[in-house]
Amino acid sequence: MEFFRSIILSIAISFGFGHSDMVVPVEKSPYAIEVKSESINQTQLNSNKKYMWTDYKKPDEDMLEAELDDITFKVTQKEGTERPNTSPLDKNYKPGIYVDVLSGEPLFSSKDKFDSGTGWPSFTKPITNESVSEHLDKKLFSTRTEIRSSIADNHLGHVFTDGPHDSAGLRYCMNGVALKFIPRSEMEATGYGDFVQFVD
Repeated sequence: MEFFRSIILSIAISFGFGHSDMVVPVEKSPYAIEVKSESINQTQLNSNKKYMWTDYKKPDEDMLEAELDDITFKVTQKEGTERPNTSPLDKNYKPGIYVDVLSGEPLFSSKDKFDSGTGWPSFTKPITNESVSEHLDKKLFSTRTEIRSSIADNHLGHVFTDGPHDSAGLRYCMNGVALKFIPRSEMEATGYGDFVQFVD
């Protein structure tokens, strides 16, 4: 059965339908997935403050399909997966933050990025506890933990338990097309000044 699953998943990956990670997902209950760790930075932001992404209203699917390129639409709206080693963000290690490609909400910090060798941008944790949401994913003959942006509710990728042992041991395996990189030098000017604390 495992051999059969491996063959099916390999074929799916070749067409961009799912990650090739054959590892046990982060799973603590059969319904709700919880992967929060004490090592994740606790946000000290003013929860009452309005940011440009706070009032983001997601367009309907037809509008998104017309505005986005095919792979970005497929990944963010249809839970697809970009081919490994195709995103320039995979090898980007400049200081800055990674935000949702549609809403601009902060998701990950360069400080928590590492080379997983998988061909996808990988992080040890989200930038704050509230940045992402986790969902049980039983597609492609396996059980995985899907990661979505909290506000825009876009599919970003999956989280696995084979991350660096010197952190929480998690690997947030993200699709580069679902992310936009904001360099540290541009964060203040583009409205991300409060998040510099998570980069420096």
